[in-house]
Amino acid sequence: MKEVNIRMMLEAYTFVRVAAGDLRRRMHERLTDLVGDETGATAAEYGVLVALIAAVIIVGAQLLGTNVNTKLSDVGTTVGGV
Repeated sequence: MKEVNIRMMLEAYTFVRVAAGDLRRRMHERLTDLVGDETGATAAEYGVLVALIAAVIIVGAQLLGTNVNTKLSDVGTTVGGV
């Protein structure tokens, strides 16, 4: 009976060691893939592009702010008067 328990313990230990080694290997491969992946650079470039477009829109809105404010006030008055 004691030999059976020892054998079961050894089998369980071996299984855990193999599973842990496999998990470590898969995690290492995934991290290596992520570090070598260049799709992040593309996402960063899109982020910069969006930020530049937003800056142009904000500057344009500030330059035309008075005219836009006047037009929106006229629209608000017209809608409110209906």
